[in-house]
Amino acid sequence: MELGKTAESKKKKEQDEMRSNLPHAVAFTTAQLKKIFQVRMQVKAEQPLIHCITNPISINDCANVVLATGAKPIMAEHPDEVEEITELAKALAVNLGNITDARMCSIPKAGKRALEKNIPCIIDMVGVSCSKIRHELAHRFIHECHPAVIKGNITEIKAIFGEFHAEGGIDISKADQKIEQSRDGMMQQAQIVRTCAVEAGAVVLASGATDIISDGKRTFLIGNGTPMLADITGSGCMLNVLTASFLSGTDPLYAALFATAAMGICGELSVTEKGTGTFRTNLLDHLYTLSEQEFTEMADIIEIL
Repeated sequence: MELGKTAESKKKKEQDEMRSNLPHAVAFTTAQLKKIFQVRMQVKAEQPLIHCITNPISINDCANVVLATGAKPIMAEHPDEVEEITELAKALAVNLGNITDARMCSIPKAGKRALEKNIPCIIDMVGVSCSKIRHELAHRFIHECHPAVIKGNITEIKAIFGEFHAEGGIDISKADQKIEQSRDGMMQQAQIVRTCAVEAGAVVLASGATDIISDGKRTFLIGNGTPMLADITGSGCMLNVLTASFLSGTDPLYAALFATAAMGICGELSVTEKGTGTFRTNLLDHLYTLSEQEFTEMADIIEIL
């Protein structure tokens, strides 16, 4: 285990050095980080209802993550009730993982109602790079429902904003993993995310070893996280509903920045030699207890100017 931790530490140091050498990159100040953190206190005070249409693989974890923020989850997915449930919510999170006929019907219905009622929503494009049915559903949702945030790994982002090319599984492709390891590759990926954000008129959140977030005008890199997050089921789904929780209290860009950095920080704080079961429990605990001091001291957010 110590050897694994040493390798992880070395890899993170290399990534940090690479990001620090990016041209025109500016780190967030403590004052900026404190401003972002205020959305956590707002959500805890207001306890907004968050409607999550997600998959059964991660539904329990997602509900508990929303509760950890102070918000209240409701996980309705029946096509005959999703519209009225969405009307009651302060934000909507939809997820294409383990897609079913019911959710294929419910997701666009809920999204259209959210648009009508000016309720912010986020879509997690799980598997759009390996399934045409998910690819088509995501396209339809983006064009008809205009989500505030579009989330996926960089391979999924490329797939939804380009032609469909089947990739194996739902993880970031090996080719994209290799690209993001260099300075030029990272800048290339960031430009793709920025362009996609402009095209969609939404915040695009591309998760990876370094997360990339852009609203088309401003682009950010977040270096927080640990490989252990990829060793548990549903960590991406958790980030989706975490972002939705904060969408209820701030603008989409700040919601995505805080949720992504917070998830990465809590992942770092949760690393354990006991294994992934303990790590999952630790993660939920830290999402519940994350303090302003922890966030401002650990957040690794830089803006690419």
